[in-house]
Amino acid sequence: MPIPLTGDQPSVCIRREAFDRSGLTRAAMDERFALTADDFRVEGDLIVVGPLYGEHVTTLVDELEEAGLVYYEDFFEWSGNWPEWVQVWLMGVKGEG
Repeated sequence: MPIPLTGDQPSVCIRREAFDRSGLTRAAMDERFALTADDFRVEGDLIVVGPLYGEHVTTLVDELEEAGLVYYEDFFEWSGNWPEWVQVWLMGVKGEG
């Protein structure tokens, strides 16, 4: 099932396999970024963290890179900068990339 994105704040999309091997945990991310259940969504091979506010995007990107993940290969950020009359839904494709 595709994951909907919000158009007014950025989100970070992470390959589930990359997150699993990183050593990072959802509990730590929930605490660090004050995430709710709706802010950390998992569907198949895709994790979407967000919407994120303020400097949280930069901080999360830095933490993912420090954990050995590679930008664009393992994760990327969505700007959250599109009009509300546009809906964006994401779905990972297993084995792609």
